[in-house]
Amino acid sequence: MTDAAFHMRPRWGICLLAATALTVLDQTLKGVVASELRLGEQVVVTGWFNLVHVLNPGAAFSFLADAGGWQRWFFIVLGTAVSLVLALVLKRGVRSRLEAAAFVGLIGGALGNVVDRLRIGSVVDFLDLHWRGMHWPAFNFADILVVGSAGLLMLASFGTGKPPAHRNREGGAA
Repeated sequence: MTDAAFHMRPRWGICLLAATALTVLDQTLKGVVASELRLGEQVVVTGWFNLVHVLNPGAAFSFLADAGGWQRWFFIVLGTAVSLVLALVLKRGVRSRLEAAAFVGLIGGALGNVVDRLRIGSVVDFLDLHWRGMHWPAFNFADILVVGSAGLLMLASFGTGKPPAHRNREGGAA
């Protein structure tokens, strides 16, 4: 049995449509925040959560935020390249629906932040978790998609390792 027998092919068009929908949802949420909150403004929601409007020219935890501007194009190219590779992997086939869902989330999240970098040069962050004066770096829906999808990929890696049941051309079990 070849390795290809262990793969399933999700409906590629549906996966791309779902990734696009996630990107649009991310952009919509960021648009609402940008239209309702001035840059730097925060709204206290609970004792541990605020809505804020901040811009991050870097990556996670403001990595490379002060790099002088080249990082914008680096992260645009990186996010676009990763999304294209993941889309091609989805087209060729993946091991499970869970893995397909993770790839869809990664594509949607990466492209959500790429769109921000193309539009305004930085990523709009608006979620602020804090406790006793300590704040986690602000983040956004696209970041949740990327981190959550990475978790799904880890979970998918613990699969049974058994190939899915396949049928031969006559319709019987292989």
